[in-house]
Amino acid sequence: MKELDKTYNPSEIEGRIYDKWMEKKYFHAEVNRDKKPFTIVMPPPNITGQLHMGHALDNTMQDILIRYKRMQGYEALWQPGTDHAAIATEVKVIQNLKTKGIEKKDLTRDQFLKYAWEWKDEYGGRIVRQLKKLGSSADWDRERFTMDEGCSEAVQEVFIRLYEKGYIYKGSRIINWCPVCKTSISDAEVEHVEQEGHFWHIKYPIVGEEGRFVEIATTRPETMLGDTAVAVNPDDERYKDIVGKMLLLPIVNKEIPVIADPYVDKEFGTGCVKITPAHDPNDFEVGKRHNLPEINVMNDDGTINANGGKYEGMDRYEARKAIVAELESMGLLVKVVPHVHAVGTHDRCKTTVEPLVKQQWFVKMDEMAKPAIAALKEGRLKFVPENYGKTYLHWLEGIRDWCISRQLWWGHRIPAYYCDECGEMVVSKDAPTCCPKCGCTHMTQDPDTLDTWFSSALWPFSTLGWPKKTPEYEYFYPTDVLVTGYDIIFFWVIRMVFSGIEQTGKEPFHTVLIHGLVRDSQGRKMSKSLGNGIDPLEVIDKYGADALRMTLMTGNAPGNDMRFYYERVEASRNFANKIWNASRFIMMNMEKASTDNVSLEDLTMADKWILTKCNSLIEEVTENLDRYEMGIALQKVYDFVWEEFCDWYIEMVKPRLWDDGNKSQAAAIWTLKTVLIESLKLLHPFIPFVTEEIFCNLQDEEESIMVSAWPVSKKEWNFAEEEEAVEMMKEAVRAIRTVRTSMNVPPSKKATVYVVSEDAKVREIFEHNKIFFATLGYANEVLIQSDKAGIAEDAVSAVTARATMYMPFAELVDVAKEIERLEKEEKKLEGELKRSNSMLSNERFISKAPAEKIAEEKAKLEKYEATMKQVQERLAALKK
Repeated sequence: MKELDKTYNPSEIEGRIYDKWMEKKYFHAEVNRDKKPFTIVMPPPNITGQLHMGHALDNTMQDILIRYKRMQGYEALWQPGTDHAAIATEVKVIQNLKTKGIEKKDLTRDQFLKYAWEWKDEYGGRIVRQLKKLGSSADWDRERFTMDEGCSEAVQEVFIRLYEKGYIYKGSRIINWCPVCKTSISDAEVEHVEQEGHFWHIKYPIVGEEGRFVEIATTRPETMLGDTAVAVNPDDERYKDIVGKMLLLPIVNKEIPVIADPYVDKEFGTGCVKITPAHDPNDFEVGKRHNLPEINVMNDDGTINANGGKYEGMDRYEARKAIVAELESMGLLVKVVPHVHAVGTHDRCKTTVEPLVKQQWFVKMDEMAKPAIAALKEGRLKFVPENYGKTYLHWLEGIRDWCISRQLWWGHRIPAYYCDECGEMVVSKDAPTCCPKCGCTHMTQDPDTLDTWFSSALWPFSTLGWPKKTPEYEYFYPTDVLVTGYDIIFFWVIRMVFSGIEQTGKEPFHTVLIHGLVRDSQGRKMSKSLGNGIDPLEVIDKYGADALRMTLMTGNAPGNDMRFYYERVEASRNFANKIWNASRFIMMNMEKASTDNVSLEDLTMADKWILTKCNSLIEEVTENLDRYEMGIALQKVYDFVWEEFCDWYIEMVKPRLWDDGNKSQAAAIWTLKTVLIESLKLLHPFIPFVTEEIFCNLQDEEESIMVSAWPVSKKEWNFAEEEEAVEMMKEAVRAIRTVRTSMNVPPSKKATVYVVSEDAKVREIFEHNKIFFATLGYANEVLIQSDKAGIAEDAVSAVTARATMYMPFAELVDVAKEIERLEKEEKKLEGELKRSNSMLSNERFISKAPAEKIAEEKAKLEKYEATMKQVQERLAALKK
């Protein structure tokens, strides 16, 4: 007979069990035409990554779904992998090299990449090892990396296809530039942060009209060095006479025109706007409409370039101060107004982004966005919760062309080559040997790499072997559910959808399940700056992976943020202990009788009740999981196991287990084992380790709960009458316990319980279940009758809808001792009443004490008076 250790010790069992699962290849999925596939792709964590609570939540949810579907008989593939994470990794490698005294600028590209791959080999697998500690049942045999050979081939294929279709182009456009990372970044990587700044009001003189000026307001005075016009609204009567005239650009001493453009809001500020096409996206569009020159005044590191004249070499903020000072000395600074505005910052390094005009690679988005919009509107794609579909549409309907080139070394190189002689560009998978235009044999590859999201946008199909028509791609694609946070709907979800439709003709998944953030117990976002991050690995080490997983799913609802409390982790571990101890108790009793020949006819009312409850639970939990309501599903199993099974059913059957001559002993053991197994299966996706350990010790028919079948409700387990009967008796037990608690009667003090009901059927139910009713109702004897005949007048009653229970008062309470206790209580209350009345009748106290103190004392007096009344009434009744 196998048995469980006395105490549940997750640190002892979890590693051993995970190794067994890996060894047995339970996580591995194969193309199997006899089964229906179910596929989830893991959002690939960065190779720079360390497991945080967001990863823990995201991966727990995916693991629950994949374990559930695997048990339901699907060929369930959870496709794992990691992301090269371009900027994030390059920054880490640069920092790492600095500790060795090596600067990136001193290395060739190949030397740097050698260090980057070494870094990836050393740290890239760290997060995978941590995900395994969490219990993630991903198919690690199929683990992929966004820069492995297959994924790189897919990236090249897509780039060339889009280029040949005219969807990828190279152009001089305004982009977001990070002066610290020295690379372009996409709109999605720009975080708009509220910052305190100023509006500087500056006068620009009108040429040829001495003493006449236009007044503009700017938050970035340094960009005026690149101004090429001032714009006014064509309908603004104030400025109609100066449209077409020239202004003298202060400091630069260059003439620039006044232009009319509807972009200008005549109600805002002075109605005059300086136009700097090289440094503002809106000005860039105005400049295009009016053929204005684009003058870039900034270097890649945020310093002023040669176009800035005497300010060349100064940092942008130093130049700002110097320019403002010069304008003031020239009498052209009108005023400085404090102004709070949203400033674009790089989400990685938090540097203020500089809009710059640069040659970059772009993806045209207008055509590719259309089928992605239609996918949601026509129902082929859905979000859970639905409202996140609005976020998705908002991004897609306002999407701009995607800047995909990055000035980095780590990442997928852009497959474009330039002739060193004539500059001809060739886009090709392989480096061309000679220029198709002039025949020169010197071709140089574009130095830029692709935005990291370009490769992760292909993740649902590149990981399955696309562009090859592999058996895996044809069987497992499209995938089923994408589980992700709401913060990367634009970064990743949208890009996967339009890339999937464009390249494969199919949406990459049918459902996007959105989860919220894990916040601290005060509701704050976990961050390094607040120092409130909680390391999931520390929680696992102390409480076990099951406790962490259960905590993350307790009360969890799709799309909602959740708070992390250590009290919840304790409660989750206590639940695992509860199941462990209940299972030990059941296993210790299993050899008392053979259950081989137990049939449903042998079951008692209590057995049938718990089976009915279990049946309903199976149906509800299955339905909840199909609707992605994991938090609700878990709560239902928790309530059933803790209350119905452990607190009620096990207590009900104990007398039968201990009575070896009892014919229903085998039925009790069969029911305990059956319901426990079903409960473990329902719990397995949530808390896989403890359920596996118990399951494998409890039975010998199957080698793992992971590959056992998901429970299905059985018609023959529905016993409506028995369920109603037991619920009625539970109500009676609760009523008895409530009365006893109110009288401070300890459970050890047994009493006779009279059950009185005029309904013969009710009396019959209690008659047949006297044994467990007596146990649960703390009765030494249960007497069932149709009226109150023979029941003492002082008997205490507990009333339910269909029966009244009476307990002789003297059996519950030692009258002499109770009188003695109540008299002591009465004396104590007299003292308190005297003190309180004295205070409240003292005029000095009333005039000088704070109002709250007086109110508090009045409330105390009221409470003492009410308690005294109860004590005196009780004493009077006892002394009769």
